Amino acid sequence: PSDSILVNGTEVVSGESSLPIQLAVGSNQVEVEVTATNGLSRTYLIDLSRGAQVVNQIALGKASNSQGADAFGYSVALSGDTLAVGAVSEGSAATGIDGDQQSAGALLSGAVYIFRKSGDTWQQEAYIKASNTQAGDRFGGSVALSGDTLAVGAYLEDSNANGIDGNQANNNAVSAGAVYVYKRTGTSWAQEAYVKASNSGAGDYFGLRVALLGDTLAVGAYLEDSSAKGINSVINDNLVTNSGAVYVFQRTIDVWAQEAYIKADNAGSGDQFGRSVSLSGDTLAVGAPIEATTGAAYIFRRGDTGWTQEARLRASNRESNDQFATDLDLFEDTLAVGAHLEDSNAMGIDGEQLDNTAGASGAVYVFQRTDASWAQEAYIKSSNNELGDRFGVSVALSRDALAVGAQREDSDAAGVNGNSNNED
Repeated sequence: PSDSILVNGTEVVSGESSLPIQLAVGSNQVEVEVTATNGLSRTYLIDLSRGAQVVNQIALGKASNSQGADAFGYSVALSGDTLAVGAVSEGSAATGIDGDQQSAGALLSGAVYIFRKSGDTWQQEAYIKASNTQAGDRFGGSVALSGDTLAVGAYLEDSNANGIDGNQANNNAVSAGAVYVYKRTGTSWAQEAYVKASNSGAGDYFGLRVALLGDTLAVGAYLEDSSAKGINSVINDNLVTNSGAVYVFQRTIDVWAQEAYIKADNAGSGDQFGRSVSLSGDTLAVGAPIEATTGAAYIFRRGDTGWTQEARLRASNRESNDQFATDLDLFEDTLAVGAHLEDSNAMGIDGEQLDNTAGASGAVYVFQRTDASWAQEAYIKSSNNELGDRFGVSVALSRDALAVGAQREDSDAAGVNGNSNNED
């Protein structure tokens, strides 16, 4: 137990695991050096071989009432063996859970479909509509899953209700937006809450983005207009147009309540704060893609006294109209931020950032937190970077894996690892 142990040059306490060791595909060698208290040492070389990772499509999901232009797949969320899929333009007039899917009369009202995996088979478990289905509400514009809880945004919903479970029937606040929370018991889903902003206003788009983690729900309203700044500073005006806001709700024994009303500390007109939101533990990340015309990501942290702003992050090559933070994702102390209109012609990791000859090709920036300090860790471009690809329009992060969407990439490849350079 008193011997000194080095694994690939890093000290490891006897009897404990080393830190994770990154292995390349193919042959790898790990060096373990053991030094006794009398100074004698011995080195062991461990040969390891890692096979190539293979990604295969395992299912093709379609709606149970599939119709042209429903936009099934507009939003998706995955948690364990459960998948939620939003169809933001679905048009049935059904309400609640498993209503009449073939009914008509609510064009663009939207729907959400729940699929569950059993063994190797996926099956539809529920067809979910708003409790106050209305044409044009766009229910399913955003979805978030955490265990047996589902949050669904309907960013064009029109009621003027405020807070939790208000009057759903008054449509005097056009496009104010709403979020619906559902809970599963066994295989049955039921609506748990109808959630509105505490200062619900027409055109706020509350619910365009939602993030859910356990009993915490964060909702972005990126076109909210108040002149408030910081945390829980309530000013009932509409003087700073489209500055944006984020609302945090907490569930206690099946009851939801608003916990925080969050604005940027430098809230400005047109910033669109709340265009993207992500939760990990007690940390919240919020995107404001038009802040100072270049965009910014804000980090907030929840402590014993509530929420506080921890950092404001910007791109290392910030320029106007890159739309930095239109989408972002947070996992523990790592944040990935997409800037889908960034223009450099670099490829791969940490290339030249300043040659802007590939307009709107897009980029992703990765930041890492150490204690309470954030620093940029990587600048990422696609391996086949081209003009207009919009790499970074969507990002998803989990542990050491990052997935990036490139909305307008042009190759004719199919499946996994096809020829990405063929753009015919």
